[in-house]
Amino acid sequence: MPPQGIIFVISYIKLTKVTKIKNTLLNNTLSAYTPVPTAIAHTQPKAIQSAAWWRIGSKKAWLTFAAASFMVSVPVFIQAPLVRLLPWLSLVLTVGWLGLAVALWRRKETHLWGDLLVGFTWSWLAGSIYWGWLRWEPLIHLPIEAIGLPFALVCLSRRWGQIGNWFYLGSLLGTAVTDMYFYLVDLIPFWRQLMRVEPELAKPILQQAIAQVQTPTGIASAAALAVILLIVGTLPLRSGQLHWWAFSGAVLSTIMVDSLFWLAARAA
Repeated sequence: MPPQGIIFVISYIKLTKVTKIKNTLLNNTLSAYTPVPTAIAHTQPKAIQSAAWWRIGSKKAWLTFAAASFMVSVPVFIQAPLVRLLPWLSLVLTVGWLGLAVALWRRKETHLWGDLLVGFTWSWLAGSIYWGWLRWEPLIHLPIEAIGLPFALVCLSRRWGQIGNWFYLGSLLGTAVTDMYFYLVDLIPFWRQLMRVEPELAKPILQQAIAQVQTPTGIASAAALAVILLIVGTLPLRSGQLHWWAFSGAVLSTIMVDSLFWLAARAA
């Protein structure tokens, strides 16, 4: 073979090897950027979301739940005796709660608690008005408690203050279910009597009310409404969003507060 042919063959072999190496490198590079198959792409975000849910559920969400539960019990065990003695002071404290809520809401570190406190302010205002001057009439209890409902609905429609407003809605739902129980078991007459007598004269009325609760209708109604509250209060806990945890805390704590009331009435 002429020298030129030999040179041509050698050059061709070298060119072929270089081309194969380039193709191999190109294929490896492209495979590194190949999109993940659909099944895998859908699986990974779910795992990430699940992990995120548990991280939120173990920290801020549980703190929000606990704070919401505590705020439901505050009006019952702290505001109730205060408003009976000093209704105007309780009403004026509403302004203080609102001011504190706004101050906390403006700071990034405490925005969550300010948001939650806005919803609590509506519950405090309603409790001050009703238990201060209108407590002897059960028929207007729920309408007074719903005094902040229009504000809450407008804010939620604009996605503003969702944690506090959902807390308020959960608290209002718990109040509505408790009032429904009073109507179903015919405890309204005892309510009116208790609101008009002095505390030392309340024992016979409480005993009659307990007897009414311990009837088959009273027990069945309590069980049915408790199940409703458990379902409504538990399902939102599957979400990682904090406003649902505030709602659940308010709803589920209603069962605890009503149970404590029942135990206190029996002890009396």
